[in-house]
Amino acid sequence: MKPLSIEGAWLYEPRLHGDGRGVFLEAFQREAFRLATGRPLELAQVNCSVSRRGVVRGVHFADLPPGQAKYVTCVRGAVRDVVVDLRRGSPTYRRWEAVDLDDRDRRAVFLSEGLGHAFQAGTDDATVVYLTTSGYSPDREHGVHPLDPELGITWLPETEPLLSPKDAAAPTIAAAEAQGLLPAYEDCVRYVSSLAPPLSEETP
Repeated sequence: MKPLSIEGAWLYEPRLHGDGRGVFLEAFQREAFRLATGRPLELAQVNCSVSRRGVVRGVHFADLPPGQAKYVTCVRGAVRDVVVDLRRGSPTYRRWEAVDLDDRDRRAVFLSEGLGHAFQAGTDDATVVYLTTSGYSPDREHGVHPLDPELGITWLPETEPLLSPKDAAAPTIAAAEAQGLLPAYEDCVRYVSSLAPPLSEETP
């Protein structure tokens, strides 16, 4: 796993083993994940979304604690996956980073609690599977408008963004900050640090 430019986000690039039968890969490795992130992945829910070309889902985030960390991969088609730093006080606050995920390279993205997540489908029937550390809780989940010019996310070229009514009504990042919706960077760092196992439990 390789860290992205935003603290708390990583890219996993699996080794693909292909032959005449097809392809095999290890989509998740617990020990490699722990060594890279310093924490375990405590799975609470597995989500699967299927989207037509152009659909944008996000930018979504959850109240902390417990927040919601996500391990995201695209099992069919292709998407542009975006991590947005929504943590007030973070050195990379309001910065975003995009990674193209598809059913060819089979890459995955992990983002920690407090970070925002969105993606845009680049193909019809783009199928995204994401493992989350907490279950769905509508009262604790929020969004920032994915087309907010202050964020300036570069979505897929020649692909019209299609938003749900909920995402289209989401506030800008400035409005979300003014409303007190965004998490504080220090709170996120403190919470994520609490998830690291004691030194006595770590493998030498």
